[in-house]
Amino acid sequence: MIKNIIFDFGDVFINLDKKLFAEELQKIYISQKPEEMLPILQQYEMGLVSTDKFLTFFEERLSVSQDKLKRAWNSILLDFPKERLRFIQNLSESKKYRLFLLSNTNDLHISWIQKNWGMEQYNAFKICFEQFYLSHEINLRKPNNNIYEFVLNTNKLVPMETLFIDDTKENTDAAKALGIHIWNLKPGKEDVLELLTKNYI
Repeated sequence: MIKNIIFDFGDVFINLDKKLFAEELQKIYISQKPEEMLPILQQYEMGLVSTDKFLTFFEERLSVSQDKLKRAWNSILLDFPKERLRFIQNLSESKKYRLFLLSNTNDLHISWIQKNWGMEQYNAFKICFEQFYLSHEINLRKPNNNIYEFVLNTNKLVPMETLFIDDTKENTDAAKALGIHIWNLKPGKEDVLELLTKNYI
């Protein structure tokens, strides 16, 4: 019996444009040398590098202005459908499940979301969850096992009583290996709104 639900953020609640994001990064050459760029990208996502150092790193190596980098970096972020906010608010109000958010994200993206949505809507979303875990705030990232273990142990969750919803198969595979139930949601083909009509809970 599912008692706990852990949700991803991007492409579960907020829509993402990963194709445009890849194209914009290509334009400023971030994806040209993945072996050089990947370490700082992962460190930034885990909050181990400040936004200033992150922007300076690419500015110095690629001669890209910080404003241009910010625009490219945030190009992945799209809209947050109102019906998804109502869905999670209703699920939270029902008190049927313990709800958690677990997202690989970073300071630039969250700052954009807070500004674009407005803090009132952002907080209305955030308050739906018992815990709101962002990778750059807890210094952990998916699909590393320690991030799932952290959530399970900190909140005393039983894996077999827990459902994890994420659009990235690598992330759901890692959770499944720990005994957590999963839904590898496929954006464009499935929607988190369908949760109560599927056989996951």
